Amino acid sequence: MRILISAGEASGEMYGAQLIEALLRREPSLEFYGAGGDRMRAAGCDTIVDAKDLAVVGISEIVSHLPKIYGLFHKLVAEADRRQPDLAIVIDSPAFNWRVARQMHKRGIPVVYYVSPQFWAWRQGRVRLLRRYINKALVIFPFEEKFYRDRGVDATFVGHPLADLPPPAIDREAYATTYSLDAAKPWITLMPGSRTKEVGMNLPTILESASKLGAEYEFVLPVAPTLDRSFLESLIGGSRDSVRLVPDALAALAHSRAGIIASGTATVEAAMMGAPFVMVYRVSPLTYFLGRSRVKVPHFAMVNLIAGREIVPELVQDDFTATKVVVGVKEILPDGQARDRMIEDLAAVKTLLRGPNPERIHPADRAAEEIMQLLKVPRVAK
Repeated sequence: MRILISAGEASGEMYGAQLIEALLRREPSLEFYGAGGDRMRAAGCDTIVDAKDLAVVGISEIVSHLPKIYGLFHKLVAEADRRQPDLAIVIDSPAFNWRVARQMHKRGIPVVYYVSPQFWAWRQGRVRLLRRYINKALVIFPFEEKFYRDRGVDATFVGHPLADLPPPAIDREAYATTYSLDAAKPWITLMPGSRTKEVGMNLPTILESASKLGAEYEFVLPVAPTLDRSFLESLIGGSRDSVRLVPDALAALAHSRAGIIASGTATVEAAMMGAPFVMVYRVSPLTYFLGRSRVKVPHFAMVNLIAGREIVPELVQDDFTATKVVVGVKEILPDGQARDRMIEDLAAVKTLLRGPNPERIHPADRAAEEIMQLLKVPRVAK
């Protein structure tokens, strides 16, 4: 049986790899192809479209990349027509993937949306797209199941794929040796995003913040799989001696004293590793102007949405300045009430994200069980 699977950015690509591995444990004969990156390739996916080419952020940015994205979309659909998948799985990246879902639906191919679009945050009317084109939505945040079910979508909360991640195997001393870090200094992890445009908007102010914090700290910047290391090096420039590029975000977070983290999946990764952080984010002025009035939620940081209150500070757009970042980071660096409270709140978020998991089943395995049930349903032509 063949499965088309499409993920368009670093987090979705990681979830896709986990899911492929979980499905292959249940049915080793399954074949996977679609859109993804290195992790999905390593898991056994034949990537027709590289996830790096789909990593676009913001309304105005998507418009400028439409011709390229349109071409990649048609390349993927053409391959689907050639290979005739028995099932399609789309992961996050709604600007690209709901179009993939629509074309698969038209061909009578069952479609699963894993890590469903955050339509609850903005453009809630677009839920109709899921209702029309998706057979099953597998959601990773506890409040999403009710939101989608109330609107006619067959949704199941499977838990967040990051919630059961073990602590890194490498200890702090070994990590310091591997990446030429001073183990005697406190470390601060910098995570400006996983898409080129996003990093370009966020990293300069993050680097200015690091400069203001000073040489008493080591700064660690994990390289997202969707980014080229040379691109980050060009932005870091003169800060290269004080900022270490590393491949593993989770280990960096686990061994850091604090983080400066762009809004997105990285905030959940920080929570899973118990790393206190300040959330930052900036988009182009046009994207912010067009999107801000449509936002339907009280918080930007996912951990704040899950907690139902602000447990980490949010510095967005004009509030995202180096001075404010430094103030926020210095509040959580020393031992004390502010740091202890944030660590406790992040641990509570982690518990919520584990989901209905009395048997300690990994969310990817729970998602795989749902998908295997769909594979048993006969395909109906449209």
